[in-house]
Amino acid sequence: MHQKPYDYLIVGSGLFGSVFAYKMHQAGKKCLIIEKRNHPGGNVHNQTIDGIITHQYGAHIFHTNDEKIWQFVNQFATFRPYRHQVKVSINEKLYSFPINLKTLLEWYQTDDETLALKTFNSQISPKRQYQNLEEMALAELGEDLYKHFIKGYTEKQWNKPCNALPISIFKRLPLRQDHNEFYFDDKFQGIPEGGYNVIIDQLLNGIDLKLNTDFFENKSHWENQAETIVYTGCIDQLFDYQFGKLDYRSLRFENETIAAKEFQPYSVINYPSADIAYTRIIEHKHFHPSNLPHTVITKEFPQDYNSNNEPYYPIIDNENKKRYAEYLGMAKEQNYILGGRLAEFKYYDMHQVIASALNQAEQILQKP
Repeated sequence: MHQKPYDYLIVGSGLFGSVFAYKMHQAGKKCLIIEKRNHPGGNVHNQTIDGIITHQYGAHIFHTNDEKIWQFVNQFATFRPYRHQVKVSINEKLYSFPINLKTLLEWYQTDDETLALKTFNSQISPKRQYQNLEEMALAELGEDLYKHFIKGYTEKQWNKPCNALPISIFKRLPLRQDHNEFYFDDKFQGIPEGGYNVIIDQLLNGIDLKLNTDFFENKSHWENQAETIVYTGCIDQLFDYQFGKLDYRSLRFENETIAAKEFQPYSVINYPSADIAYTRIIEHKHFHPSNLPHTVITKEFPQDYNSNNEPYYPIIDNENKKRYAEYLGMAKEQNYILGGRLAEFKYYDMHQVIASALNQAEQILQKP
C-alpha cells in the first residue's frame, strides 16, 4: 500500500488548525496545513495599518478561567493585562455595557443607587423558561432597556426579529446589579504583545504551510496527501451541501485612518440604533497602545453570508442543528477530524477553540 507523505492534512490555519498541528508536530507527526487566505491565523490575524496593529476580523480579547489554557498561550507571547470595556452610544450619549448598576444610574439620570435598582426591578418579571430572545430580554430587562440597548443591535447583527432568535444569544451577555463595568469576568484576561500573529507564527514553526490554497479546488489531490484529514471549514461545503446549506452571518469591515491621537475613549462602542448601518466601532490603539499621532478605527457592518464573503457567526436554530447533525454523522463515518466554529457549528470563543484542539489532539495521542 502506498504510504502518504503526511500523517495529517489540516484544512485551515486558524486557532484550531494551528494548535492541533503544533501538538502533532511536537509528537513527531508530519503535518501539512493548507489555507485559502493569504495569511495564517484565521480570524485572529492582525493586520498593521499605518503603523498600528489592527484586529482584521473584529475585536479579539483573550479571556479564560482555565489555567491550563492560559499557561499554554503564555508559552508563545507576553500578554498585556487588558480588561475589556464596552460602551453603547444612544442619541450621542455613552452608557456602560453590559448593563450594570452604573448603566442604570446613567439611564435613569440619578445618583441614588437604591432608586435606580428599585426602578429597574419594578420593570422586570423574570421567569424560569423563555421561548425566544425577545421574551427573555423583555422579562429580564424591561421594555425600555430592551428596546434601546438590545433590540436594534441584535436585529442588525442577525437580520432576524428578536422573537425569532434563540435565548442562547442573550444569555452570552452578563447582567449585573453592581458596579462591575468589565465585559468579561474570567480570571485570566489579556492581549498578546505584538498581536496574535506572534502566537500563530510560533505554533506553526517547522510545519509545512501552503497559503492561497483552496482545498475544494483539488479535493482528491489533497486528501491523498495525508492519512488523516483535519477540517476546520464549513461542514456543509465538505459534503457538497447534500442536506442543504447551513446558515451563517457575515461581516463587512470598513477601516479608516483618523488624523488624531484618539478617536473614542474606549476600544469598542456599540451603536444599537436601527438608523445606523454598522453595529460597532473599534479603535485598535486601545488594544495595542501607540504614540503615533494618528489612529485607526473599524466599523462593523453585519451582512448576509454568501459565496463572496466569509461566514463568521453560525445561526444555531433548530433547523440548522438538525442539518448539522446529519453532516456530523457523515464526517464520523469518513473519519474526518472536525474543529473550530465552522466545522463544529458552535459560537466559540478563542479559549474554547484552543481547548477543543488540545483535547482532540491529546485523545488521539493517548491511543495505543
